[in-house]
Amino acid sequence: MSARENRMMEPLLNRLAAEYGVIEHPDLVRRAPALARSLPEGLLEFLVHYRTAEPSAVCLISGLDVDGERLGPTPEHWRGSQYDSPALPQEVFFLLCASVLGDVFGWATQQDGRLMHDVLPIKGHENYEIGSNSLQHLSWHTEDAFHPCRGDYVALMCLKNPDSVETLVCDAGDLDWSALDVDALFESLFTQMPDNSHLPDNADLSTGDPVTDRLRSRSFELIRSWNEEPLPRPVLFGDRAAPYMALDPYHMQTSGWPARATGAFLGLCEEIERRMHGIGLAPGDCVFLDNFRAVHGRKSFRPRYDGSDRWLKRLNITRNLRGSRAWRRTPDDRIIY
Repeated sequence: MSARENRMMEPLLNRLAAEYGVIEHPDLVRRAPALARSLPEGLLEFLVHYRTAEPSAVCLISGLDVDGERLGPTPEHWRGSQYDSPALPQEVFFLLCASVLGDVFGWATQQDGRLMHDVLPIKGHENYEIGSNSLQHLSWHTEDAFHPCRGDYVALMCLKNPDSVETLVCDAGDLDWSALDVDALFESLFTQMPDNSHLPDNADLSTGDPVTDRLRSRSFELIRSWNEEPLPRPVLFGDRAAPYMALDPYHMQTSGWPARATGAFLGLCEEIERRMHGIGLAPGDCVFLDNFRAVHGRKSFRPRYDGSDRWLKRLNITRNLRGSRAWRRTPDDRIIY
C-alpha cells in the first residue's frame, strides 16, 4: 500500500468505523463485498488473481498505516476487545480485503462466536497448544482441519510484533510429491481430533440467549463426540498431481492406522518440516493463507504482559458459504454451530 493509496482509503475507513462502531456489526459484514469495490484497483486485481489463479499459498499486503500510539496497550484477553477498538479502521480494511476472496465466518465454539478474532498472548496459556500461547511453538496445522466446514483461507493482520515473531508457513506447491505416497494419503484412513481452541474450557458457556446457548451446547457436544470417536478421512484431496491438504499432526493419533498410511503420513510431515519457512509480520501487514494449500504455525516468544506484546487480528474465509448451511441458523448468518 503506497502513501497515496492510504490517503485514498482513509476517509472511507474512518467513515465506516464511525458509522458501525464495531467490526461485528451485521450490516457492515453484509455490505462488505460491495464496499470492497472501493479498494484501490491494483489491490483488487492482486486479490482476485490470488483467489482464481492460485499462484501461491501466501498472499501478503504490506504498508497499511497503523498508528502505534492510537492503538494503546495490547489487550490482556480477547474478551470484549472488539468494543471501542482503537484499530477499527484497520479492521474494516482487513474485512474488505477478505470479502474479495470470499465470505468471512466464525465458529460458535471459538472466541464466543466472534467473526474477527484477537491473537495475543494470554496469561496462563503460555504452554497450552492454542493460538494464545507464547513460550512454546504453536504447532503447524491446517486451520480447523477436523471440520468439514473449515475455511478456504485463514487471514492475519498484524498490529504489533515487537520481537518480529515469525509465522511459519509451508506451501503445498513447494513439496516434492513424487517422493511421497500420494495414493495412500488420499485414502480415508486418518483420524483428526478438534483442536483446543474449540473446547468449552475456552468459552463462556452462557450468552444469556436460550436459543444461542442451546445451539452452542450442541456444538460443544459434537466436538466432544469427535474427540472420543474421530472420523477417518483423507489427508489429501483435489488434484493428485497438485494436492490440497488437511492435517493437524498435534491433534492426530497414528495408533491403529495401517502401516502404509502411517508411513505415508510421517513422510509427508517430514517433507513439510523441510520446506517450512518463516514470515515476520510487521504492523500493517495482512497475510492471507490458502487453507487448502498451506499449513501454518508460529515460533515461540517470551511475553511481556506490559501492553506491548504481539497483537494480530484473524479472519476465517470461505468461498462456499452455502456449504455450511446446515450448521448456520439462517442463510445470512455467518456463525457455524
